[in-house]
Amino acid sequence: TCLTEALVDHLNVGVAQAYMNQRKLDHEVKTLQVQAAQFAKQTGQWIGMVENFNQALKEIGDVENWARSIELDMRTIATALEYVYKGQLQSASS
Repeated sequence: TCLTEALVDHLNVGVAQAYMNQRKLDHEVKTLQVQAAQFAKQTGQWIGMVENFNQALKEIGDVENWARSIELDMRTIATALEYVYKGQLQSASS
């Protein structure tokens, strides 16, 4: 009887230790799942911010191109007006 109890106690200690380890692992898995979900959410937010920033950069580029186009048009108009004005001065002095 003592031998049997000693063997069972020895086995129970191992089983109890395995059970405690399994509980700790289950807890760690749950914690890891929560943290992974939070990280995925945060990563999604970062991706959204980067996409918004990229879109803003594109819009700035569009405005810059628009401004260059307007500037070129204004220079063309100024040159044409200057040409007409000089032509009028020459006609008046002749």
